[in-house]
Amino acid sequence: MRNLIKLFSTPILSMLVFCSFFTSSLFANEITPYKALEEVGNRLFTRIAENQQEIEKFPDVMRQIVAEELMPSIDYKYAAYLILGNKLSDTTKDQRAKFVESMRSNLIRTYANALAKYKNQQVKYEANKPTKGKKIVTVSTQIIDNNKPTINIDFKMRQNKKTKQWKTFDMIVEGISLLSAKQAELRKRITRSGVDQVTLELASIGK
Repeated sequence: MRNLIKLFSTPILSMLVFCSFFTSSLFANEITPYKALEEVGNRLFTRIAENQQEIEKFPDVMRQIVAEELMPSIDYKYAAYLILGNKLSDTTKDQRAKFVESMRSNLIRTYANALAKYKNQQVKYEANKPTKGKKIVTVSTQIIDNNKPTINIDFKMRQNKKTKQWKTFDMIVEGISLLSAKQAELRKRITRSGVDQVTLELASIGK
C-alpha cells in the first residue's frame, strides 16, 4: 500500500489527479461524457493560464478555481459512499453528510496542489462514442509530454438516475485505480478509529 500511495504522490501523477474529474455536469441528452471531458478540461486549463500571476502570488486562487470549475463535475458523494463500503449502513445521515463534505474539502486541496504542477502538457481525448443505455462509461485519455513517456488514464463516469448528469467518480492510471487506493487506505483507518475521527482528519487536511 505504501508503494501505491507513493505512486499517486509522484510529481507527474499528482499533476494528473485533477484530470479524473473533468467531466461536465451537463445533461446527457445535451452532451456526451466524451465531449464534456474535453470541454471542461479546456475551460479549466484556460482559466489557469489566465490567472497564472495571481496563482503564484496567492495559492488560494487555485483552490477557488478548483471549487468553481472542477467540483461541480465530481461525484464526490458517490465516491465517498463507495469508500465507506459496508461501513455505510453503520453510519447516521449526519455522519454521512459530514464525511462527504470532508471528502470534498480534502479533494479541493488535493487537486489544487496537483494543478500547481501543470506545465502545459498535451491532453489527448478519446473520440466521441454512443452512450445510449449506459449508466457508467469509461473515457480514455493520454497525457503527452515531450520530455516524458505518455501516460494512459481512464476516467470512470456515472450517470445520475435522477438528474441524468454525468460525473466522474474514479480514474485509473496505467491500470491502477485511485478510488481503490483510497478505499484501502481509509477503510483501515475507519475500522481502527471510527468514521467520525477520519472525517475530522480529512477536514483538517483539506484546510
